[in-house]
Amino acid sequence: MSELTHFDTQGQAHMVDVGAKPGTHRVARARGLIHMQPATFRVIREGSAKKGDVLGIARIAAIQGAKRTADLIPLCHPLALTRVAAEFMFDEATSTIALEVTAETHGPTGVEMEALTAVSVGLLTIYDMCKAIDRGMTLAEIGLVEKRGGQSGHFVRG
Repeated sequence: MSELTHFDTQGQAHMVDVGAKPGTHRVARARGLIHMQPATFRVIREGSAKKGDVLGIARIAAIQGAKRTADLIPLCHPLALTRVAAEFMFDEATSTIALEVTAETHGPTGVEMEALTAVSVGLLTIYDMCKAIDRGMTLAEIGLVEKRGGQSGHFVRG
């Protein structure tokens, strides 16, 4: 395992210097789940929630979350994102909605945190919009699925 990059030789937290790194095309995909009651699942899938289009708003929230990652995670670099896409998948048998986000940039540092933040914010938005009918919803399995570009190479979750 490589050493932690967000600490200097004295153990103090710092922002990693990426100034000398070459800009490359970077892509990260992250995924997470939200489990809910079957009735809540139907309301979301049918688009009949009183607050409106739950998935449309969650998609916009996910994109906004990716764009605001550096404001939320103290040592993240602000990035010029070139693409953020959010896709929902439905599992009726388990009343679960999966959200997968792809984030892209061309730069000296990766977009893993942006993809992970986007998934978290998108799923939290679903919770917020539907908590009046189901406070028992749970978020689960938020994680990096794939990362391409940069010195550390290609990562794919096994």
